[in-house]
Amino acid sequence: MAAKYTDQEITMFINERKPLPDDYRSKIKLKEKRGHKEKELDAEGENGNKFSLILRQSNINPLDFSIILVLCPPDTTQPFRLRRYNGKSHEHTNHIEGNTFYSFHVHMATERYQELGTREDTYAEPVDSFDDVQSALRSMFNDCGFDVPQDPQPVLFEEV
Repeated sequence: MAAKYTDQEITMFINERKPLPDDYRSKIKLKEKRGHKEKELDAEGENGNKFSLILRQSNINPLDFSIILVLCPPDTTQPFRLRRYNGKSHEHTNHIEGNTFYSFHVHMATERYQELGTREDTYAEPVDSFDDVQSALRSMFNDCGFDVPQDPQPVLFEEV
């Protein structure tokens, strides 16, 4: 059975501090799959909640990517998608609001869309806070409570 959460609980999960290991960069290097690259990194929040960070990027279109923050609820094997940072590769429509856009966007889990019976993260908003997979990852880290370790040596060319 799928877990359901209120908007207040969703906000609590997003804001929960999620420390990343010192070697997180090596753990999120994308690996080749069928037609895309993908990698997953597990994290435990300071309140003991289990999260997973999933990164995907098309081999053909660099603007076709998703960076997904997933809550792994304890009583089910079905993940709960809290946030999804998507590239500018497709049009999105919010069915309740009736608005459509073609832009970089962030999907957000909402109580309203759960009650509608759709995926929890169906609602999305266009953003200008990122324009590629690396800046989308940084935006997620900033927006979703991740504690990113300081790199002792600055990286000239960051690769996800």
